[in-house]
Parts: sequence; C-alpha cells; structure tokens
Amino acid sequence: MIYLTRQYFNLCKIQFLILLSLQAMGSRHFLGRYVGQEKGPLLVAIGAMHGNEPAGVKGIELMLKMLEVEPITHPDFVFKGRFLGLLGNPTAYQRRMRFVDVDMNRHWDPVRIRQQVQQPELSRLVEDKAILSLLRLLHEEIRHDQPTEVVLLDLHTTSSTGGIFTIAGNEPDSQELAVELPAPVILGLADQLQGTLLQYFKSVRLDVPIRTISFEAGHHTDPLSVNRCIAALTCCMRAIGCVRPHDVESQHMRILLDQADGLPKLTRLVYRHSIQPEDRFVMEPNYSNFRPVQKGELLAYDSQGAVVSPYDGRILLPLYQKQGDDGFFIVQDVQL
Repeated sequence: MIYLTRQYFNLCKIQFLILLSLQAMGSRHFLGRYVGQEKGPLLVAIGAMHGNEPAGVKGIELMLKMLEVEPITHPDFVFKGRFLGLLGNPTAYQRRMRFVDVDMNRHWDPVRIRQQVQQPELSRLVEDKAILSLLRLLHEEIRHDQPTEVVLLDLHTTSSTGGIFTIAGNEPDSQELAVELPAPVILGLADQLQGTLLQYFKSVRLDVPIRTISFEAGHHTDPLSVNRCIAALTCCMRAIGCVRPHDVESQHMRILLDQADGLPKLTRLVYRHSIQPEDRFVMEPNYSNFRPVQKGELLAYDSQGAVVSPYDGRILLPLYQKQGDDGFFIVQDVQL
C-alpha cells in the first residue's frame, strides 16, 4: 500500500509538472526549465530585458541543452533546485529594439505595477504587459516549487566594447553573490538607475529569500558575449549550490577571468550623465568600458556644446545606440 501511495503521488507530481510546463510554454517569455534531482534554490535567468541584447537569450537556451545532456555524459551529476530561463521583452526582441514604448529596465515601479494590474490589458504599454507576465510566471514558480531561496540573474550586453561586469544593490547577500562571479563589481549603480529589476525586488517582499544581480557580458554583437553569459550562469549555479564545485569545468572561470584581466575587482559609481532625446547627445568615438578618463576630458557633444568628464575615473556604458537615457557613467576604483 505504501508503494502504491508513493507511486500515485509521483504520478500526480509528474502530471502537475507537465501541466505547469505546458502553461508556461504558452507564454512568450518561457525559454525552458530544468528540474534538479534534489530540492534547492530557484535560479531565474532573464535575457533580453532590452530587446537588442540577444546574447542572454542564446546563453540561456544553450545552458538548458547542456543541463539536459550532463546527466547522460556524467551519471554522477547532481543538480539541486531548479533553473528557469525567461525572455524579458519578447516584442522588442522580435523587432531587435531596445524597447517598444518605454525602457523596460527603468519601469519596475511597485506603485505603477499595482496600478497596472487594475487596468484593461489593451490599454497597457508593451513593457507593462511584459513585466506583469514575468511576475505571474515567477510567482507561480515560487508557489509551486517552494525553493530554499530565489536568485535572479539579469543578463545584459552593452553598445560599447570593453570589460564585463556585475551590478548588485546595497544588500550584503547580493553583493557577496556578485563577488563570486570572476568579474568587476560596480557598487552604487543599481541605486542610481530608477525602476530596475534589482530595485523592484529590493522593495517588495516574497515568501522566500531573494538575491538579485545583473551581469553585463560585453558588446551586443560580439559572439563571445554568449559564451560569457553561459560562464556567468555556470559560476552562479556553483556559487548558490545548484551544482558541486567539481562539476564546473575551469574553462568557464577562465572565460570570465580572461575578459576581466587587468580590471579592478570593485568600483563605485560617482557620476551618471542622464540625457533626453532633445539633448541630441553624441558620444565621442572609441570609448570602451573601464577606459580611464580625466577630469575635463571631452567625452561627447550635445545641444549645449561639449560634454566633459566631471571626475577622474573610468568610463562605463558609453552610449553608442539610438535608444537610451544614460549617456555614460564614471566609476572609481575601490581599494580592497
């Protein structure tokens, strides 16, 4: 009788997982799910929050395929918890635009989101619809899986060349996780950018502990940006205990370490140059992430004339695309 009861329970569990997968697959956001052999954390990776950044989506899709094959090639492989891959902004991704109506990663405002729930769907902006759909998927996953913790890894690329980096908020747990990835960590940036995914989940309460970090993998069109996303996912899985350290090949660490070679491990934001369309902002050519700049150095032009650096430091995210409201950032090294 005990055996039959367990067998029936396992059958119900399988049927439920199939039903949940079918429901999620009906969403344009769903890239895939991998369920481990043991209970553990829920790692949620989001690619293409900005639709012109495809590397995160491709990295997630390849990671899902790698996880399916791993137990076949390595029978002792054990995965704890779940991995969920999501596409942030499907409409913008299809059109290869940063956004359609508004910048999605500046639109995670708790008050606005609560208001949008009460609005008719047809009246919502494209990015509002995407945010609400992602939140529904995430809350359903948490409710049914009841993970030990949730880790959100937001994958991005940049319009400029240069080094990779991670962004974490002021919460010690998120910062500790960011440091686990072998890439520079930018402090203070998450607090300067209003309406980001990181800010939203810092301000709302879930029934489970949550950590959030963003990872910038390189230039939008650099084929190696996909490999860096895979490496970041792998290192994150190791850091939160989804996989054992000896299951992670050293090449993943090497990919990130090589790209971060010579860059500071920790920097802090000291300046953000905000822009509007009417500013007609044009960045000077050939600036890349982490390039040193001096106070007074010419960086760009706008409708008022020359734009110079107000500080000594390193430039970050110089704008070389049509959409966006951040011209550039200045960071300074933090001594460890």
